Formats: sequence, structure tokens, C-alpha cells
Amino acid sequence: MVHTLTAFTENIDDPAAAAAEIRAQLEKGEGLRKNSVGIIACHYEFVLSGTVKAICESLSFDVAGTISSAQAVNDARGTLFLTLLVLTSDEVSFKTGITDSLKSEPGKRIEESYRSVSGGVRPSLIFAFAPFMIENSGDGYVDVFSRISGGAPCFGTLAVDDTSDFRECYMVYKGEHYRDKMSFILCYGDIKPKFYIASISEDKLLDKAALVTSSEGHILKEVNGKPVVEYFEDLGLTKASETSYAMTSLPFMLDYGDGTPMVSKVFIGLNEQKHAICAGVMPQGSTLYIGVFDKDDVLLTTGKLIKRALEETDHPSVMIGYSCISRNMSLGSDIFAEMDLVRKEIAGKVTSLLAYSGGEICPTQINENSAINRFHNNTIILCVF
Repeated sequence: MVHTLTAFTENIDDPAAAAAEIRAQLEKGEGLRKNSVGIIACHYEFVLSGTVKAICESLSFDVAGTISSAQAVNDARGTLFLTLLVLTSDEVSFKTGITDSLKSEPGKRIEESYRSVSGGVRPSLIFAFAPFMIENSGDGYVDVFSRISGGAPCFGTLAVDDTSDFRECYMVYKGEHYRDKMSFILCYGDIKPKFYIASISEDKLLDKAALVTSSEGHILKEVNGKPVVEYFEDLGLTKASETSYAMTSLPFMLDYGDGTPMVSKVFIGLNEQKHAICAGVMPQGSTLYIGVFDKDDVLLTTGKLIKRALEETDHPSVMIGYSCISRNMSLGSDIFAEMDLVRKEIAGKVTSLLAYSGGEICPTQINENSAINRFHNNTIILCVF
């Protein structure tokens, strides 16, 4: 069994006081078991001030996670905020690792680090944390973990901050922060997570489906045998497509045609060749739909997801959630509406951590032998056990 503890602080500028505050909150809980690990989410100012480093150095276990623009635990939420979720168990054990720089051969770097930490033993669950890097696709990260782990379920997030150019999107590991490395937690033992995903209601999808006929990784070149800019023109989106991140409220929903659920990807902008840069791989042969995000649908899909997760899970001990920053943008000035809805729905029924994300990692299907892990955008994901 895995037990959970949570702590939070708004104390950015006094690292020693923040570390003492976190420890005091953890000590009020049931106490640590033999094996423990921490998952952190915080505003980047906690990193720059040295507060994250002080907190992690004061703890007896490893901590991994990411910067986020907003975070919540059961008792509180905020933007200039730090949250820590601790998993602790006598039966389940944890190993942590960090890659070398992902700027060159990211797949190779992930595989090298994973193999050195895992020792060839398949984990029950992988948590993965990475910075947001425009030059890499999260699908590549997910595919490597799926292959080298033998299909172990992988859940995690890419960092996101509240700057205009996402320049402070750090991954956090053992108190240090990185702009080009990934960290991960391998869980071993009797842990049976359930995963839940919500993106957009079906009635929010536009009628004009398109076949991806030419792409290269996360670069979408042609749909229906024509340049992608012509597709945008047909939809009246030419002007929006010419501005970076202007279409975050118009998710691309991809049907892989293999019987798995559709996956959401976000359009970032056009490159010099007028090809679409996306925050995820756009496989040739997949069918693309464009949806329309709004506040009401974000809250509707999140509310349904939380209720389903609670109904289908018998006495869960923890719910870890990541929601895409594009969902938060759709809330307008009511930036905490989604987090407050989650906190209201769980109403103390389960220990929780929710943070905003620059890209979500979560299985879409699990069978007895392996998980089908996917990289998502515009999505809220949950890991419950």
C-alpha cells in the first residue's frame, strides 16, 4: 500500500523558513514509511530564490517534478505557490533518475539513464518530468519509455511557466533545476494505477476532418494532399495560424485509426516553409479534427472526469493530475475555476495534487501485458491509486 502526504508554501523569499514550513506540515501526517519519494510543482520564482533547493536538501528522500504556472493540493491553491506530494510505503519502492542533456539524441539519453537506474527490472509505474523544449516532441520521450520498459505505464508532465516566451520552464530534481534534462521516478511493487483522460466534448469538433498526408515528426506539412496552410485557409484560420500560439483554443484531435482513443495536440505556429509546428507528433495516415475550446467545456469535461475517477476507484489514496495550460487559458480571468472544481468534487475523499502542464503524458489503454502510452495537449490527465 502507498500512503500519501502533502505540503505547500507561499514563502518564496525565505528558503530556511519555507523548508521548515514544509517539514512541519509533513510531520503532522501519518509519518514516513520505509520508502518515500516526492513529486513537486511550483512557480519558477521558488527555483530562482533557492527555496526549492533548501526544501529538497532538508528532506530525507528524493524529489522530482516541474515548474508550473499554478498548482493545488486539497487545502489550497495558487500561482506563486509550491506544492509537494509525498508517496511513502513499506511495500512499494522507488528509484529516481535524471538524463543527460536532451538537446542531442534525446531518445538515446533517456534510454541510457533509464537502463542505469532500472537495472533491467520492469517497474509497475513510471513518472516522467521534462522541461518544455520547442525542438523536441513529447511523443519521442513517451515512445522511448514504452519500448525500453516493456510497456510499463508512464505518467507525467512537461513544465510550463507564466512568462510570454516560456523561458523559465524548468524540470526539478533533488533541488536542482534544468532546462534541458528529464527526471523520472520508477515505482516497484504492488501498485495498480488507473488513468483518466479528458480533452474536449465530441460536439465541439468541427465537421471538416482531414487526412494527414505528409508530416515529419511534429511538423505537419500536408493534409488531404494539399499544403496545410490551404487547410487553414478553408477554415478561415489563415490570420490566426500566422501568430504563434494563437490557436491554443483550437485543439487538433488525432484519430490514429488503430482503435485507440483520439489524442489532442496543439498547434504552435508556422515555420519558414509554412509548415505547421505542433507540440506532438502528427503521424501520416491519421485523421485530424479541429475542435473549439471554451470555459464551459473545460469545466464540463473536468467535472465528468473527476466524478468518473471517484466512482470507479475503490478508496483511492492519491489522485495526481496535470491539466494543459491551454485549458487554463480558456478560463479567461477565472484562472482557478478548474482547480476549484476539482477540489470541490474530491471534497477530501482522496489526497490530491493538480498542476498546469506544457504537455501531458498518460496511457490511453492498459491491458495485462502493457500500456499504450501517449503524449497529449489540451488535456487533463489523472493517475489514481
